[in-house]
Amino acid sequence: MSVSERIRILCVDDHPLFREGIATVVTNERDLELVATAGTGKAAVERFREQRPDITLMDLRLPDMSGISAIAAIRAEFSDARVIVVTTFAGDYDVHRALTAGAFGYLLKSAPLDELVGVIRKVHAGRKHLPVDVAENLAVHIGAESLTEREVEVLRRIAEGDRNRDISGRLSIAEDTVKVHVKRIMEKLGAKDRTQAVAIGLRRGIITL
Repeated sequence: MSVSERIRILCVDDHPLFREGIATVVTNERDLELVATAGTGKAAVERFREQRPDITLMDLRLPDMSGISAIAAIRAEFSDARVIVVTTFAGDYDVHRALTAGAFGYLLKSAPLDELVGVIRKVHAGRKHLPVDVAENLAVHIGAESLTEREVEVLRRIAEGDRNRDISGRLSIAEDTVKVHVKRIMEKLGAKDRTQAVAIGLRRGIITL
């Protein structure tokens, strides 16, 4: 197979060991070629501009920006970019945001290596990929009312142990307003108390610690 026929890949992950693992996998496949790697979202956009890869493997948690933001930045400039999210996070919130940003595929890092290779070829051929368990989890929450940006921020503060008074001061809003946000958060998440709301938020990928 000629070099021009290979699927050219950009790997974006802030863990060197993971990037090295991807390089090893790609080297063993005749039709794949790793053309660049990046450890930050900003570097990912720069490497994409330089290399114009066929496939980009993108982690969600990067040191400078989220993988979601990096996908959106790349897709805004290159509408035909094909990005596969490769992450440890299976929460429906992460999946929904990734797909909305323009990701073509979603794969958990716990998946077998041969599955990753298969997904790369599948997405390169123009098909989308979502693991069955991830798709089922996403389907459970389709149609559910999402938290607003302010509610997400309040939930994040609750997870950090802040009381309503603390949240009021940090966000410069009235304490009564905080109480309304907390009530709405618990209603939307189906939580009976603040602790359960945090647990649900973490599980679904709405917030991270």
